[in-house]
Amino acid sequence: MFDNLTERLERSFKLIKGEGRISEINVAETLKDVRKALLDADVNYKIAKQFTDDVKRKALGMDVLNSLKPGQLIVKVVHDELAVLMGGKAEDINLSGHPSVILIAGLQGSGKTTFSGKLANHLKTKKGKSPLLVAGDVYRPAAIEQLKVLGEQVNVPVYTVEGSTEPVSIARDAIKFAKQQKHDVVIIDTAGRLAIDEKMMQEVSAIKKAVEPQEILFVVDSMTGQDAVNTAKEFNDRLNFNGVVLTKLDGDTRGGAALSIRAVVDKPIKFVSMGEKMEALDVFHPDRMADRILGMGDVVSLVERAQEQYNVEEARKLQKKIAKNQFNFNDFLAQIGQVKKMGNLKDLAGMVPGMGKMMKNIDVDDDAFKSIEAIIQSMTPKERENPELLNGSRRKRIADGSGTSIQEVNRLIKQFDDMRKMMKMVSSGGAKNLSRMMANMPRR
Repeated sequence: MFDNLTERLERSFKLIKGEGRISEINVAETLKDVRKALLDADVNYKIAKQFTDDVKRKALGMDVLNSLKPGQLIVKVVHDELAVLMGGKAEDINLSGHPSVILIAGLQGSGKTTFSGKLANHLKTKKGKSPLLVAGDVYRPAAIEQLKVLGEQVNVPVYTVEGSTEPVSIARDAIKFAKQQKHDVVIIDTAGRLAIDEKMMQEVSAIKKAVEPQEILFVVDSMTGQDAVNTAKEFNDRLNFNGVVLTKLDGDTRGGAALSIRAVVDKPIKFVSMGEKMEALDVFHPDRMADRILGMGDVVSLVERAQEQYNVEEARKLQKKIAKNQFNFNDFLAQIGQVKKMGNLKDLAGMVPGMGKMMKNIDVDDDAFKSIEAIIQSMTPKERENPELLNGSRRKRIADGSGTSIQEVNRLIKQFDDMRKMMKMVSSGGAKNLSRMMANMPRR
């Protein structure tokens, strides 16, 4: 996500961080390079020019030339202006109705149906809501089936009317059904087309008029760059939507949509979606996205994701087991499950400052834990509880059962033993013992 833009901006800042006196001339040269980087990221030319003009005005107004650290000051101004360009602050979804009605619109293939499932899961798990999904795309049977599958995954009911070709009446009836069944949020997935056409616009406008939604969210494929911004403008002219959802941010996106869309339609980006997992949905924070674009990571979001998977009572039990050196493979498997729920591994690594650049050309498979899980699941319950039982014959059986080699099994057990010793050391003796142990480790 934004890898090329991040790299280009870093190169731009090197122009002004080098040796020699900082002048108005090399400030201008740096910002000229920043503008080129934005244009390469498919940001609208007028927006890119206005952005660099604003940065230059504010930077010189802060007396950058006489600053002790002018390079850092320029980066700060660019960061702040990027956040402003993308909206300044996070904006919440409007859930004021009884039930709250959320209308999902966008072109076919933008990810509307997947987002609808993710939003239902988000509102259920993080807002304590009881959502109802509505299959309003009557032209594409696959969309209805897909929504049913997603509904089952997140345990949210899906309202459908078999054989109906009237999306307006489906939406109306769904709201009546929601009131009867005491659902407090109704999420209506609508039909899209491969391109904007009058029939689609009339249909979604008719649904809007019939159900009077509290929130209309426009879903846009961020990989389409400036085309996405133009499509958003046309939809907004007809629908006057409340917010934008950027999907496929984990793809090869140049960032133009995220950086331009707010300035063009004057509507906030409310959510960003990455990957197919139902948990892979984040509230959009402009300041955090600016951090990531400038290669600063996003520790706050990383901590929030970890806290969502953090169970205080389970953590206490685990701490006791670690202190008694009873941490076993069942506990290890549970910890892997929690990490996997946090999202795409490469995306998580990108949230750590400096890691995004290091991970750029490394392909991190989402199934990176697959062989580890297979090995542990090939152990008997007794072996998982008591790793000390794992002798040579047992290890051979586990390798055969998991489709791995004896070397892989031995490596995992060795890593597990080292980790358990480390955890016990930290738990019982604190940082002092850990430092002593590290100091005595053999050097290569």
